[in-house]
Amino acid sequence: MKKIAIISLFMLATSMFSQQPKSYDSPTASKEVKVFPNPATNVINILGLHNSTKAAIVISDGYGNVILNYTWKIKNNALNIPIANLKSGIYLISIRSKEQRIQKKFFKQ
Repeated sequence: MKKIAIISLFMLATSMFSQQPKSYDSPTASKEVKVFPNPATNVINILGLHNSTKAAIVISDGYGNVILNYTWKIKNNALNIPIANLKSGIYLISIRSKEQRIQKKFFKQ
């Protein structure tokens, strides 16, 4: 009887921890946000954002130095950010609003 109880508990625990996490609309979720073209030359397009009346957009270099800093409205779940004045290299874009927080890398050619 003890053996059956132990096996049942083990199976219950295994099924609880092996389930896929439920998909929540988390303010930090960034799986479905796309940054393109990558590498970019003049503009980066960002799709999959949540619309927001006020979003802080920060572009940092590979060392964490802030290069560009904007506050924009996000419409149509997208942004187009001009980057023609950036030097070639790897950059990190951070988008923060009350609806979400996103960080993505992109390359400037």
